[in-house]
Amino acid sequence: MSTVKPTTTKSTPDNSNQVFLFDKENYMWMIGGILLILLGFFLMSGGKSPDPHQFNASELYSIRRITIAPIVVLLGFAVEIYAIMKKPKETN
Repeated sequence: MSTVKPTTTKSTPDNSNQVFLFDKENYMWMIGGILLILLGFFLMSGGKSPDPHQFNASELYSIRRITIAPIVVLLGFAVEIYAIMKKPKETN
């Protein structure tokens, strides 16, 4: 009858040569894009009337909610695309 001895060596991954897909600058651009998107959605919020039977068109269809906020959101998405497409700097 033969017995199999368990191995006692643990294999741990070597993290010293780990290569990331993006560098720090890419992640900073991504954070900036996310903040722009959140700012745009914050600018779109609001417009609730205190009386549910009354419609306040000037507050709901303001320049801030209809024009500025969507532009800010689209700029945030453009920054995200730039952050993903930007080539990381070469390191030796």
